Amino acid sequence: MNAEAPTQHSFLSGTPLRILVGLILVVNGMFPALWILFTSLKTEAELTAKPITWLPHAPTIANYLRAFTDQPLLLFLFNSFMVAILSTALTLFISVLAAYALARLQLRARDLILSAIIAVSTFPLVTLLVPLFEIMRALNLLNTWVALILPYTVLSLPVCTLILVSFFEGIPRDLENSAMIDGCTRIGALFKVVVPLSAPGVFTAGILAFVNAWDEFLLALSFNSNPMLRTLPVGITLYQGEFAFPWPVISAALVVGIVPVAVLIVIFQERVVSGLTSGGIKG
Repeated sequence: MNAEAPTQHSFLSGTPLRILVGLILVVNGMFPALWILFTSLKTEAELTAKPITWLPHAPTIANYLRAFTDQPLLLFLFNSFMVAILSTALTLFISVLAAYALARLQLRARDLILSAIIAVSTFPLVTLLVPLFEIMRALNLLNTWVALILPYTVLSLPVCTLILVSFFEGIPRDLENSAMIDGCTRIGALFKVVVPLSAPGVFTAGILAFVNAWDEFLLALSFNSNPMLRTLPVGITLYQGEFAFPWPVISAALVVGIVPVAVLIVIFQERVVSGLTSGGIKG
């Protein structure tokens, strides 16, 4: 019994278990994306055939051509990109200032503010829909990009601020003081010293804000009825007919929508991973 116990402990805490857990996570994360990709390469006849085929027997790109011709997919992509990039820029600007104030200024209510930020970030989006709609209607902002940019900014601010606070707290104050002695203002020291040194955290916050805005559906559907301003998540729902769902075409449109985010994450993968791990350690 004593000889078997170390072996069991070694398996549960060693490399084999890590590989098994890693494979489970990869399969769980990749399977839906792969299924959408395979579906986008099938014909409707093959998709509905029995028994189900996992891989397309005769891959076709016709669904991708239909995705661009049946609906103005390029317009949806452009609207989503503009809304996401503008809301991300605004989120980063505000969250940098807020995080710096929480990390550097001697605020008596600092812990209370951080607790409030965490509490606000837990509110379900559906509970905010009606108040946000009434605000946008009162400001006459419905059917504009601003009606989406402002809520997306507000919704991403709590998480982005918390990420940046942990990074800013790890930057020595002496670096800022040296910059201010050389003639920088406090704001100048923030953007010339603190922000560049916190690049992994800034990239992580930016990616999260961009993905949240890119994927959001409920507000985009509720605040915008102008066909020329529809974002990608709402535009994809237009491919369905009254009595039919062209799943191969819808899947092709989904793949097109996934590609920009996937490319963005691949390009900044190292910075995002560094940001998440460093923020977790510092927090």
